[in-house]
Amino acid sequence: MSRTEKIELKPIGFVSTKAVGKEVKRRKHISKIILREDLTEALDGIDDFSHLFILFFLDKVKSEEKKLKAYPRGRTDMPLLGVFATRIANRPNPIGLALVELLNIEGNVLTVRGLDAYEGTPVLDIKPFDHWDTRTDAKVPEWWMKLEKERSEKRKGD
Repeated sequence: MSRTEKIELKPIGFVSTKAVGKEVKRRKHISKIILREDLTEALDGIDDFSHLFILFFLDKVKSEEKKLKAYPRGRTDMPLLGVFATRIANRPNPIGLALVELLNIEGNVLTVRGLDAYEGTPVLDIKPFDHWDTRTDAKVPEWWMKLEKERSEKRKGD
């Protein structure tokens, strides 16, 4: 494969959720991932994990123009950064990543908490959480610490 060839992916399933608008970003609601039936046996053993990473295609991103710079969470009081230093949806390849809690599996349907994806969002892959994904020495910038502190204080008020 050359570096300029197109990559084609097929969804392995789709999101089913009642959350709309900003509710999706709160990550408290319960969603379902309806896997293609021909992939059901690929779920064998996944119920031994409490958490999963879900990779999904951000098909609801409206803009055709992909941004290269953005303010974290759209806040102009934060530094203007390259999109790869942010979690914004409008990026060269609009792929979402969420760590979710697995609540139940019934056939080809996974019930999860914490998926920030809209109704009908195509799911690209599911990977189990692994402790390799945890780092005690991870570093984040000061602006991120400020946003996290604000988010934490807001949660206490909810």
